[in-house]
Amino acid sequence: MVEQTEKEYCGVSGGMRFAGSHLLIELWDGENFCNLPEIDRILRQAVADCGATLLSMNLHEFSPHGGVSGVGMLAESHITIHTWPEYNYAAMDLFVCGTVDPYLAVPALKEGFEPGNIQITEVKRGILQ
Repeated sequence: MVEQTEKEYCGVSGGMRFAGSHLLIELWDGENFCNLPEIDRILRQAVADCGATLLSMNLHEFSPHGGVSGVGMLAESHITIHTWPEYNYAAMDLFVCGTVDPYLAVPALKEGFEPGNIQITEVKRGILQ
């Protein structure tokens, strides 16, 4: 008989248990910051690459070449983007719970946006012990 285990909704690292990992991602001097179809493709690839489950994607283009804001709702939390093409800048975040590794999404973001500079800050959310 195979023992079934319940899906784990908390992460564990270095003996610390936490609700989730939240990456704050800043991209400068990149491509596709006003290309809504390409942003949609990149975000979907990033979600797939980190093993998260996409529930819905909602992106909004403010005007042609005026920036894009959006959110992908995940079973494990969310991914968001806000772009300022006039400043060649995009702000993103990726919040996942459980054993999903958000860093596995980063190569898709680098490949799709080709940033000259990327800064990633990680915050552990809901530290339980």
